[in-house]
Amino acid sequence: MPLALFDLDNTLVDRQSVYGDAVATLCRRRTFGPEVEQWLLTELADRANLIDFARLRTAFDLEASAAELWQEYVTLTAAAVTCRPAVLKGLARLRAASWTIGIVTNGASDIQRAKLTATGLIDLVDGVAVSGDLEIRKPDRRLYELAASRCGVSLADGGWMIGDNPAGDIGGGHQAGLRTIWLASRPWPDGLTTASHVVDDVTDAINILLNETSE
Repeated sequence: MPLALFDLDNTLVDRQSVYGDAVATLCRRRTFGPEVEQWLLTELADRANLIDFARLRTAFDLEASAAELWQEYVTLTAAAVTCRPAVLKGLARLRAASWTIGIVTNGASDIQRAKLTATGLIDLVDGVAVSGDLEIRKPDRRLYELAASRCGVSLADGGWMIGDNPAGDIGGGHQAGLRTIWLASRPWPDGLTTASHVVDDVTDAINILLNETSE
């Protein structure tokens, strides 16, 4: 069965709106001022982890523990995150077409798995590799190897990587020996090998994979 590995944030789910909602709700519940909210929006723009909330606590001399604030943020993120029905339907079609589906994502294990459970994505994939599992990040080939292994297959058999990050997803996918589909969302860096396909939406990428199956 062919392998398709997907990125999570800003590929299968919209991280940008979710993290903003979670930050706003956290600050409202905790009656944090606008300076705390702005700090969080800036510092969590690309990633979020427990250590960020330890830094927050120190920066603003907050009483709540870093672990307490982090867990609240994780819970709020899980409550806010969604996956569009068209994406869920597309993944279900891939499974019906005998594709093996995995997710390879950077991020803390607890928050990424909370997103997968809340959206129902966990029920549509064969394996998940989160950078927090091994403390390595894309484009490290070992994360792709872990994802493939958890899907019950080998990278040696080839496959596809789909994601929005040129270096992490497309560059990493190439290094792992995979064909790639890039969700165009930012300027393409100079010197990076181009993706096999460029699309505007992950549903377009899924359709490309389905056409591969039918050919």
